[in-house]
Amino acid sequence: MSMRVLFLGTAGSVPTLERSLPAVLVQRGNEQFMFDCGEGVQRQMLRAKTGFHKKMKIFISHMHGDHVLGLPGLLQTMALMDRQRKLEVYGPEGIANFLQCVKETLQFGLTFPVEIREIYSAGIVCEEEEYTVSAVKSNHVVPSLAYALVEKPRPGKFYPEKARALGVPEGELWSRLQRGCEVKLSDGRTVRAEDVLGLPRKGRKIVYTGDTRPFEGFTSFATGADLVIHDATLDDALAEKAVMDGHSTPSEAALQALCAKAERLVLTHISARYPNAKLLLDQARKIFGNVVVAEDFLELELPLSEG
Repeated sequence: MSMRVLFLGTAGSVPTLERSLPAVLVQRGNEQFMFDCGEGVQRQMLRAKTGFHKKMKIFISHMHGDHVLGLPGLLQTMALMDRQRKLEVYGPEGIANFLQCVKETLQFGLTFPVEIREIYSAGIVCEEEEYTVSAVKSNHVVPSLAYALVEKPRPGKFYPEKARALGVPEGELWSRLQRGCEVKLSDGRTVRAEDVLGLPRKGRKIVYTGDTRPFEGFTSFATGADLVIHDATLDDALAEKAVMDGHSTPSEAALQALCAKAERLVLTHISARYPNAKLLLDQARKIFGNVVVAEDFLELELPLSEG
């Protein structure tokens, strides 16, 4: 199944001509996951041609305007486009009251149900058949959350020669074995999936930090991530300001990714003081090699592991 990460907004606090406010869209098959929802996100979606009617879950990291003020406009746009499918919104305490107040003040209706789930503790906040989304408390100036989208392990590689040797006829029984199910043959014998499959293959893992300082527990939370999307608002020379404002520097983000043994790192939430982000990239690369600075409409493909 394809998995694409699309950066709709990469600015920190203030938009620029090149950068919109924070929003990252993960497209997994026919489902979309949005992490944070900055102002004007629906226009970014139009430009990226992502569509407004797909199954979608939105995860808000914290209740600062640049991360949440795009949500009312997105909901209204979806309603004007006659969306019917349910939308799920996850976020910290206050997200439900925020949306209710906006809805009452602006007096707008929706054509689809919105299910809001406030998160009060760390752990799995969403579990589906093929994946989970977990949250952990991060380290910002207000209560904030980091998220991990983790696919569950897939069955191992299928070996047709083993299935034939066991007398399993091709067709539906092979398909069931490939899905990890056991099958019963016409002679009464049972063939287990592990008899014809290799070792389970790990799923993909994406970690999104939102706005944060480095925090205790990040390494275990992000261990083995295929992709870490990390706050890098200010360069290393402004480390004291980063501490005061609850943000990270490129070197701090790179060290986090290194300790977690992540595969790739993307720096985002870039301050408007950096029209050229090469400085941030150079600082991070001294510690972690496989890193880029996000730009609006950057797309990354995450391939499935065949190991």
